[in-house]
Amino acid sequence: MNDIPARHAAGTATDPLVEWADREASRRSSELDRTEALRLLGSVSLGRIVFTQDALPAIRPVNHLLHRGEVIIRTHQGAALTTLTEHAEDQGVVVAYEADAIDPATHCGWSVVVTGYCHLVTDPDDVAHYQSLLHPWTDHRMAHALRIRPDLVTGLRLSH
Repeated sequence: MNDIPARHAAGTATDPLVEWADREASRRSSELDRTEALRLLGSVSLGRIVFTQDALPAIRPVNHLLHRGEVIIRTHQGAALTTLTEHAEDQGVVVAYEADAIDPATHCGWSVVVTGYCHLVTDPDDVAHYQSLLHPWTDHRMAHALRIRPDLVTGLRLSH
């Protein structure tokens, strides 16, 4: 059954779907340079880590901090990404990290993605430092810290 009334045939100028689409398309997308993208990434504390688990993409929400140009997250023993980094070669594990701030009403804001290699932080002083700065937001004991070196940084701003 068609939910669009006959007097508002799809694709006409009076079609509410077309009017909505036209309003949505009025947004402009502009690329962010690396410096601005990393500045924005550092301005929020929550994002999503993307990695490969059993040959498929896996995504987890995590909190983060930006420290000396690197993304730091904390994980717990037994977490898939912790296990992957513990068994990784020197190069590390390829990951992507995405964070954004997009207004739900206007759909304006920004999104940043960093892609790079993720390593387990092994220096006890560094782990202690990150534990003092980055507090878990889940009920797991986050005993590990991971460092993501952003080799590729992309971002965009959505505005009217």
